[in-house]
Amino acid sequence: MTTSTANRYIEAVGRRKTATARVRITPSTKASFLVNDKDVTEYFDTKDLQAIAQEAISKSEVGEKFAVTVHVGGGGIHAQAEAIRHGLSRTLVERNEEVKNTLKKLGFLKRDARMVERKKFGLKKARKAPTWSKR
Repeated sequence: MTTSTANRYIEAVGRRKTATARVRITPSTKASFLVNDKDVTEYFDTKDLQAIAQEAISKSEVGEKFAVTVHVGGGGIHAQAEAIRHGLSRTLVERNEEVKNTLKKLGFLKRDARMVERKKFGLKKARKAPTWSKR
């Protein structure tokens, strides 16, 4: 993570399940939001996912505008949106410590570590065992 000077960017990593998002914010004259080199409305089809990805900025009510660039991968589309929200929250806290309380109460700074359990040897799935027979 970098120091915040006039035109320097701030970078943070956000995660949810197996999705990982590397988020960079740069102070800008007009707001822009790029996810994997596409506009956020192009990358996320539904308004709900777009809202989740941008929720950290709207709820923290930061007065300035940012150019946000995100590289995201892994997981599903919903987990990616929440990983972006997590990373964006981290960058906003690094830029301005005063928004930490607001974002923390909303649960945006918490990492959701739930992942699919691995399949074990001798079992059909993670916990499902083959049918037991006495003979």
